[in-house]
Amino acid sequence: MNRRTLLAAMATLPVISTARAFAQSTEPAAPPASANLEALRPRIATLLEDARRLDTLETVIVTRNSETLGERAYGNNSLTGSTNIKSASKCVVSALVGIAIDKGLLEGVDQRIETVLRSEFPANPDPRLSQITIGHLLSMRSGLDRMSGPNYGRWVASRNWTRFALAADFVDEPGGGMLYSTASTHLLSVILTKVSGKPTLALAREWLEPLEGFRIGSWDRDPQGFYLGGNQMAMTPRSLHAFGELYRRGGVTEDGTRVISEAWIRESWIRRTNSVFNGDGYGYAWFLKEMAGQQVNYAWGYGGQMLYITPSLGLTVAMTSNEAAPSARTGYRDELHGLMTRIIETVGA
Repeated sequence: MNRRTLLAAMATLPVISTARAFAQSTEPAAPPASANLEALRPRIATLLEDARRLDTLETVIVTRNSETLGERAYGNNSLTGSTNIKSASKCVVSALVGIAIDKGLLEGVDQRIETVLRSEFPANPDPRLSQITIGHLLSMRSGLDRMSGPNYGRWVASRNWTRFALAADFVDEPGGGMLYSTASTHLLSVILTKVSGKPTLALAREWLEPLEGFRIGSWDRDPQGFYLGGNQMAMTPRSLHAFGELYRRGGVTEDGTRVISEAWIRESWIRRTNSVFNGDGYGYAWFLKEMAGQQVNYAWGYGGQMLYITPSLGLTVAMTSNEAAPSARTGYRDELHGLMTRIIETVGA
């Protein structure tokens, strides 16, 4: 059995009995002593200098319990310059869904999408469309043929992205294995707009406004004006890092303002399926992986736009890369994982 076949098989395994294997506390790690921080900083600086060999790496920010251990911008790049975070933006959409549930705009992850999107269904729809839930979209288990990879171009070239995605063939049952599709998170963006009466970007700016340092710049929209849930979102590396810090702190800002419920973050970091790309766990838009003996939750965008959170060590690490260069088939994503592993080993030593 080849690797691709093996990973596909893993993705279809039942997850009910083991779903909580990745459940984690969101309690912040104990603050490290200042002397320990001073000892760590030169070691992290050495790691970031060694990372210069990664040609497409643009920026890295490393903090522990909000204390900066190291940061670096390579070449002509800047920590405050705008970058396209690609599919790492799926975690932002997931956060907005969690907030919408807390606000009562959505019933919960078991709500059927037909309660909001029924008018967008094709004529004589497949009955399985009525079985798809919010949770299925968040965990990439809608069963619909995916609109990423080879299908992405024709999907975004269509006149109506929502209806095109909902008219796709079923290649699995709702709740089955992972079918990674940007259409899934785009449907969530459409749902958020319909239930709130506000564009998704306006919701993000309103609901995440208390988070200091966070800002979304430009963000692409579909022909109907809905913001593209899960791709083509611009923000600075510092903004991406600030978003990660919000999750590391359990959903509160540095001054203690509650933005996202701790329960939502905990649910987002429970394994719902396995990634068909590398076998890692996948929750609600977050990938889940063990690195150097520690549980790591990470966002991954094309090209190597990464956001890593290691709750047990209080680590938040943002990495941005050339958005035009692939990261999976080239092995570059694994090199970024390797850098994160060395950071964990250094901090945890």
